[in-house]
Amino acid sequence: MTNPFEAVWNTLKTLVDNEPVSPLHVGEVMSIWTYQTILEEAIGYEEIGLNTTSDNEVLELLNNAKKLCVNQSQRLSDFMQKEGIPLPSSPQKKPKSESFEIPLGAKLTDDEIANGVSLKIAAAAIECSVANSQTIRTDVGLIWTEFYTEMLTFGATTKILLRQKGWIKIPPYYYPPGMPRKNN
Repeated sequence: MTNPFEAVWNTLKTLVDNEPVSPLHVGEVMSIWTYQTILEEAIGYEEIGLNTTSDNEVLELLNNAKKLCVNQSQRLSDFMQKEGIPLPSSPQKKPKSESFEIPLGAKLTDDEIANGVSLKIAAAAIECSVANSQTIRTDVGLIWTEFYTEMLTFGATTKILLRQKGWIKIPPYYYPPGMPRKNN
C-alpha cells in the first residue's frame, strides 16, 4: 500500500527535479476550460443572490463564495493565458439592485439561494477531482488539489449555515429490509 506522505513527497520532487513540462493534453485543457466556465456561471449566480437577499448570513455566504470564485477564476485565467488556452466568454456583471424592489414571485428565497451555492460548490468540487484524476502534469494537478481543498473548506462552512437555518436538503433515509427503525 502506498504511503500518502511518500506520494506527496514524490509529487513535490517532480517540481524541483527539472522534469520537462509537457504540453497540456486535450483532456486537461477541456477540464480547465469547463471549470473556468463553472466559476464564471457561479459568480453570476452569486451576484443575483446578493441583489436578492437581505439576510446578513446569506449575504456573508454569497460575498465569501464570490470572493472564492473570483480568486480561482483569476488564477485559472492567468494560467490559461500563459498556456495559450482561449478563455470562455464571461457573462456580463449583474447591476446592483435592492432586494425589496424585486417582486416576491420573481426572486429566489434565502433557502433557494443558499442551497444553490451549496450545489455549485459540489459541482465545482466534483469537477476538480475528476480533472485531477485525468491530469498528467504535476503543476496542473497541484492547481486542482488546491482548488478542491478550497471548495471543500468553503463547503463545510456552507453546510453549517444550512443546518443552522434548517435549509439543508437531506435525502430519504435508507433502511435495509429487516433493519429495525428508530422512532423519532
